[in-house]
Amino acid sequence: MTRMSPPAESGLSHWSTRTLAHHLKRREGISVSWHYVARIWREENLKPHRSGTFKISKDPAFADKVADVVGLYLAPPGGAVVLSIEEKTQVQALDRTQPVLPVTFAATEKRTHDYVRHGTTNLFAALNVTTGEVLGECRPNRNGATFLAFLKTAVRPHTGKEIHIVLDNLSTHTTPDVKTWLAKNPHVHFHFTPVGSSWLNQIEIWFGIITRQSIRRGTFASVNVLVKQIRDYINSWNENAKPFTWTATADEILVKVRLVQTSVKKLVNNNAK
Repeated sequence: MTRMSPPAESGLSHWSTRTLAHHLKRREGISVSWHYVARIWREENLKPHRSGTFKISKDPAFADKVADVVGLYLAPPGGAVVLSIEEKTQVQALDRTQPVLPVTFAATEKRTHDYVRHGTTNLFAALNVTTGEVLGECRPNRNGATFLAFLKTAVRPHTGKEIHIVLDNLSTHTTPDVKTWLAKNPHVHFHFTPVGSSWLNQIEIWFGIITRQSIRRGTFASVNVLVKQIRDYINSWNENAKPFTWTATADEILVKVRLVQTSVKKLVNNNAK
């Protein structure tokens, strides 16, 4: 049986039906058509032409952090506010070299493949996990000072309440100034996602939505135009804000991660043979 990945000396990153059929005939003396290979792949649900991404966290406190964050989502402390905060960095103001042709009957929207870069901005955003409302600000840079300034803005509407903030492990989130501010504001509590597990932060879901619905297909003649569109999108979102429904328990996540770890180890070992 041939290996699922091409041998290193072939220079191939993955098989196609034709390259595999050719390899079998040339290297192993097995004569089969690419149609036959395609049929076997369909029967076995093999799709070498497709690929995905994954990352397994190596955080030694992974289980504890998952339980902590998911606990906030499923059972937030009574009367407390839970905010999911993150930065979407280096958002590009891309403009097309020719006018975009709008969608019409029997014709899709069309744009030139090339573009002009007009600069970037950094989007700081805070999602209220309970209401679904988003507070967002665009800044020209991202550092500890800009994060702290946004943090103060994000918590200001919730004065007098306990505030729990979910965020990742960026160094800008734990600068000496941030730590000093936290010590002076004991009603604000940080909850860090495991290293390499930003998917656990709900604001990442919203970043995906704004990217698909507003940024990716936008054309921006300047950074100011990009910033205005982001602000308009946030305002529109908040007019009918709804919270995301989190259903996965910490135990369910941990079981799935263990299964993935086992599968990855098995695949790596098999491919090394």
